[in-house]
Amino acid sequence: MTTQLQHVFDYDDLLTDTEREWQAKARAFARERIAPVIEDDFERAHFRRELIGLLGQQGFLGMHLSGYGCAGTGAVAYGLVCLELEAADSGWRTFVSVQGSLAMSAIHKYGSEAQKQTWLPRMARGEAVGCFALTEAQGGSDPAAMMTTARRDGDDWVLDGTKRWIGLASIADVAVVWATTPDGVRGFLVPTDTPGFTATPITGKLAMRASIQCDVVLDGVRLAGDAILPGANGLSGPFGCLNEARFGIVWGAMGAARSCLEAALERSTARSVFGKPIGQHQLTQAKLADMLVEYEKGVLLAHRLGRLKERGALTPAQISVGKLNNVREALEIAHTTRAILAGDGITNEWPVMRHAANLEAVRTYEGTDDIHALVIGRALTGLAAFA
Repeated sequence: MTTQLQHVFDYDDLLTDTEREWQAKARAFARERIAPVIEDDFERAHFRRELIGLLGQQGFLGMHLSGYGCAGTGAVAYGLVCLELEAADSGWRTFVSVQGSLAMSAIHKYGSEAQKQTWLPRMARGEAVGCFALTEAQGGSDPAAMMTTARRDGDDWVLDGTKRWIGLASIADVAVVWATTPDGVRGFLVPTDTPGFTATPITGKLAMRASIQCDVVLDGVRLAGDAILPGANGLSGPFGCLNEARFGIVWGAMGAARSCLEAALERSTARSVFGKPIGQHQLTQAKLADMLVEYEKGVLLAHRLGRLKERGALTPAQISVGKLNNVREALEIAHTTRAILAGDGITNEWPVMRHAANLEAVRTYEGTDDIHALVIGRALTGLAAFA
């Protein structure tokens, strides 16, 4: 595709020079390194591992964290990078989220100094990969029901249980594993070469095919006593990391939406029916206008959340508004674009069906629409309705 979307709002005027530089760098990386190969990778369900070190060289891994080799950027700069990577493919924004917003954030927020020094510089460079093992097959949106346990055996910890849909687990060097203990939910750093740790990629996926998600088994995994994350107590530990990842999704979904809208614009001016370009027909222009309105609103919402985050004022309910709205509207933009492209819209000549499939997965992980609606409902009424 050659069409580039021009904002109706002068959005760039809201950004600093540094933020524009990060966005430009991410856009160039996505278009030069990911876009030329992503359709083939998606078709073959191939994860291009050689890009990990290159992402590290660009400074994208854990870029919102400070110290330990991390770039220490603001939230908006990080969000813009997520947007540009997901404009190429959701799987690569997911990689950056799992590595930086989940695994690295858990170590940065809750780890000991020794744990931070051991892992964070290597992860920032892309020399080590992390995963975040919270979700279980029987729990899903109810992590309080997790059945993975950690028990004391002398000075050691022994972990047993299973996890599902764990991104990157089969290529990770370290897993942040959440387990129940007599003192509540705690986090543990598990080197993935520890006996009893097994990660098996999930096959048969029709979305996120250029990404890796796994089933994980922990069978008598024995860890030293200092493997525990000392700063994480209870479910507030993993939830603090999930909110970091959800923030990135708010931005990333708009990248997928922009890619689809650009495809719709290109098709609307290049293809003619009834003697004129389809973009000259009123119905098509109405669709394009509706898509543009929702895209612009989504980007402005993401920007607002980013500025709140930089002030330390961002709430979970606000993140839920962003995730619920932006993923839902990105999917609607993908569906409308598919209709504008007609039959060709289901081919990999265009990125639209790939984005639509990926967004179905994005809509599910880090909180479904229903869960985020209930978070917002609780903020409105003061009443929890999760059970």
